[in-house]
Amino acid sequence: MSTGKETNGNNKVVSMEDICANENSLNKHACACVLAATIISAIFGYITGVMAGALLFIKEELMISDMQVQLLAGILNVCALPACMIAGRLSDYIGRRYTIMLSSIFFFLGSTLMGYGSSFPILITGRSIAGFGVGFALIIAPVYSAEISSPSYRGFLTSLPDLSINIGFLLGYVSNFFLGKLSLRLGWRIMLAIPSIPSIGLVILMLKLVESPRWLVMQGRLGDSRKVLLLISSSKEEAEKRLKEIKIAVGIDENCIQNIVHVPHKTKSGGGALKEMFYKPPPHVSRILFAAIGVHIFQQICGVEGIAVYSPRVFERTGITEKSTLLLATVGIGISQTLFTLLSSFLLDKIGRRTLLLVSSGGVVVSMLGLSIFSAIVENSKLGEEPLWAIIFIVVVVYILMAFNAIGIGPVTWVYSSEIFPLRLRAQGLGVCVVVNRITNVAVVTSFISIFKTITLGGTFFMLVGINALGWWFYYSFLPETKGRSLEDMETIFGKDSKVEVQMKSGSNNA
Repeated sequence: MSTGKETNGNNKVVSMEDICANENSLNKHACACVLAATIISAIFGYITGVMAGALLFIKEELMISDMQVQLLAGILNVCALPACMIAGRLSDYIGRRYTIMLSSIFFFLGSTLMGYGSSFPILITGRSIAGFGVGFALIIAPVYSAEISSPSYRGFLTSLPDLSINIGFLLGYVSNFFLGKLSLRLGWRIMLAIPSIPSIGLVILMLKLVESPRWLVMQGRLGDSRKVLLLISSSKEEAEKRLKEIKIAVGIDENCIQNIVHVPHKTKSGGGALKEMFYKPPPHVSRILFAAIGVHIFQQICGVEGIAVYSPRVFERTGITEKSTLLLATVGIGISQTLFTLLSSFLLDKIGRRTLLLVSSGGVVVSMLGLSIFSAIVENSKLGEEPLWAIIFIVVVVYILMAFNAIGIGPVTWVYSSEIFPLRLRAQGLGVCVVVNRITNVAVVTSFISIFKTITLGGTFFMLVGINALGWWFYYSFLPETKGRSLEDMETIFGKDSKVEVQMKSGSNNA
């Protein structure tokens, strides 16, 4: 009969209440590891955000066309696609830490080349190299964060990469505003060269951080994994509990005490991951893949990325023409995104992933509807006679739209998709999601200007109302709650060895 007490390695009696209390405390070492790793996400955010304003100056100096502008904006994600396809498998071979370092090296080379920027072909080349860094960063930062974190704080820590992306966006917008005051030839080149500095710093920093304990177990390095877990867990009991769960998930006897064991090649390298996901997958794996891919598709086709990348052009269409005013208005977007992504980080482990997605997508629908109506009013006014109240309303609602996106759709997409895949499928499963994410991103970014030129800005926003309404239905119908559950428990949530169909429909919280 259970007494509610256990003994630790020193035969000291430890109550279950003490263990739970320890598990609910945030480990500083784990937090430091995640914060360091998310620098890579901030670099990605900066590179993406800074281009919004830099394009104004590049277009003026190099005299490039709108088609070249869209190509320069979209090539980042075109080149991220091949990186996404190999990053997951590469991280299974060389580890999460070295994959982060490789991403940093790509960012360093790309930023240095773009800072040189003597011609459009050189800019495209530098942006393409940075794109490889993006492909690696988008996969490895969430995976590393999820595998380092404990269940109680996984939502908070795994949302930090997305928060860092938005901080990077904000820094990029601020850089546009201040460096835009320099000479035309110098300003935008400094903007694009800045990420080379933190990229090299991150390579050095990652040498001192721990490897993912789950990756170490996949390599059969149980002793090294135990050492890491003791560092990133709040108690020895929590570390042993997490190690036991990981060993079971990998297929190792939970009572094994050897430091190094043999792990089947398929489990260790993820060689059969793609086959398991796409060739006659079990029903619960199909549900996981459908949910993960779905959240990534709707994150991109909601239209927020197009507005963020081309925000100066969007505000210009509403009647704001002065360059410094355009860039200052863009800074407001970065502030809104950053503040509400930070708020989301604290809400994820309290009210859950699914609830935030529903609130977020509902707010985006209403905001887009308001933008479509008032954009139509401005666009149908005579040139130079646009109503000031409508222009102010559009700017404010764009900020509100970014806030609603940042509190749910933005961060939850990465948290949810990085935690629901089983360990053997996680890196490559998220790789598939990022490929889909980048393909839809390229489609949005490279067509956004062309679309609003064809059907007007108001028509574009109205089209996005329908897309986001469909997204709300998807979140409501197909996503079960994962708040508070261990990574090793996700297969059960999606239906493995349990009758969970009712939960899948209702989205009830199993936490």
